[in-house]
Amino acid sequence: MIRVLLADDHEIVRLGIRAILEGAEDITVVGEVATAEAAISAAKAGGIDVILMDLRFGAGVEGTKVTNGAQATAAIKSAMDNPPKVLVVTNYDTDADILGAIEAGAAGYMLKDAEPAELIAAVRAAVEGDSALSPVVADRLMTRGQTPRMSLTPRELEVLSLVAAGSSNRQIGEELMLSEATVKSHLVHIYDKLGVRSRTSAVAAARERGVL
Repeated sequence: MIRVLLADDHEIVRLGIRAILEGAEDITVVGEVATAEAAISAAKAGGIDVILMDLRFGAGVEGTKVTNGAQATAAIKSAMDNPPKVLVVTNYDTDADILGAIEAGAAGYMLKDAEPAELIAAVRAAVEGDSALSPVVADRLMTRGQTPRMSLTPRELEVLSLVAAGSSNRQIGEELMLSEATVKSHLVHIYDKLGVRSRTSAVAAARERGVL
């Protein structure tokens, strides 16, 4: 039996996913959590084979340090010798989100509008150690590898994503644990690759090209 933990800050989403998974005879939902940190704690407690992890959580508990699914995935992978597989299930399909999650160690990346059969198959694939990507995500990754304009590194995509969210260089540095000088260096490379001269232009160019 595949033991699954649901990590999503929306109860209605957890209920929907639970209903889908309970239709499979070889899958059982052993718990639900609403924050990234709770997902980490549950993983460490053991008894879980796969975590279905949301990518972006709400504000959560005051003082929460881990705020997104990619961070939680990385923390779980680094803290355990035999961690559960993490399957990201989200509404977001930008390159920055996808690459950030995969770089953190996610076994797969599914969108919440996936067919029930696709989600069940993804859970089974994750347990077997296979990559589980929704068709849309797989297509984006293939296109990225074939298109010169999509040459930003995963770290550069993270920096640009935070720029788009309105973060200052200092805030970006704190979020990614980088010095402000390193953040500025990343921005210089981003500007060069996108052919722009400012933060605003970089965000606009990235969105126009489908990078964000």
